[in-house]
Amino acid sequence: MNDDTQVQLEAAEQAFNAAMVSNDPDEIRKCITDDWVLVTPESGPLPAEKMLGLIASGSLTHDTMTKTIYHTHDLGDVATVTGRCQNSGRFQGAPISADEWVTDVYRRVDGEWRCVLTHLAPAHGEPHGGSPADDDE
Repeated sequence: MNDDTQVQLEAAEQAFNAAMVSNDPDEIRKCITDDWVLVTPESGPLPAEKMLGLIASGSLTHDTMTKTIYHTHDLGDVATVTGRCQNSGRFQGAPISADEWVTDVYRRVDGEWRCVLTHLAPAHGEPHGGSPADDDE
């Protein structure tokens, strides 16, 4: 992967995390495609409008979101970014926190990386093999 693409994907991830912490659906929309899907262990696939609706209503808020990138894969106009994310916030008034493995699938749209799919899995222990931001083309 060339350095420019790596930097662009890291910036896209940072913007996505900041948008989620802003709790502003319009900011989040700038980071995702219209057909973005979030896959969670608890609920399975959730379409963008469902997730954005929860955020717009205040039912779901994020206070923090940090991610360490462990792997990126450039496939031309599609790329994957896998990392470990810790986040906190509230869901329906109750505090939440998570330590998760996250894989984001990005597609280049009009020269910018936008997320088309986010897949979450609970994190247990430390990663096996590889180090943060390993690039495996």
